[in-house]
Amino acid sequence: AFDARVRKLLDTDAEVEYVAEPKLDGSGIELIYEAGRFVQGLTRGDGQTGEDVTVNLKRVASIPDRLIAKKPPKIASTRGEIVLPLAGFEMLNDKRIESGLRPFENPRNAAAGSLRQIHDVDLERLACLEFRAYALAEGRPEPITTQSGVLDQLREWGFVVSPETGRVRDAAEAIDFHERLLGE
Repeated sequence: AFDARVRKLLDTDAEVEYVAEPKLDGSGIELIYEAGRFVQGLTRGDGQTGEDVTVNLKRVASIPDRLIAKKPPKIASTRGEIVLPLAGFEMLNDKRIESGLRPFENPRNAAAGSLRQIHDVDLERLACLEFRAYALAEGRPEPITTQSGVLDQLREWGFVVSPETGRVRDAAEAIDFHERLLGE
């Protein structure tokens, strides 16, 4: 049904190519770069105003301090998810249990909670986090007109894009992609 709506909006009967990306269960983040340098990181907040978590995001190894670009845009705003991979989540919980602390309930809450700590910063937990970029809100170079182009640009600038992401030729391949992710 989605594919039919897209083709109707595009006024075409031809197959439509899609970019297939996993839905990550993390904490939505926006990173702001000025002249290629990371200057601010915000949570999604209420959709209009986010919480400034720059200090903690600077400790996440997969967030580049500088964009890899000869001529970076004046302002670039990158969106993505902070995730806590399962291996890091399990390792942190093992250590918490050994120390007599309650284990974290789930990776998403453990990730989001670590970003918002301003006094009792958990450096070990921050070191386990990963940022996965998926969008450019501002600073997209002119010739980029597709999501696959956005993802390529993000990779070129030094961001991690979910490795499962890929192009699919039509709705049937999109459904196959989804089924493969469910099986992993």
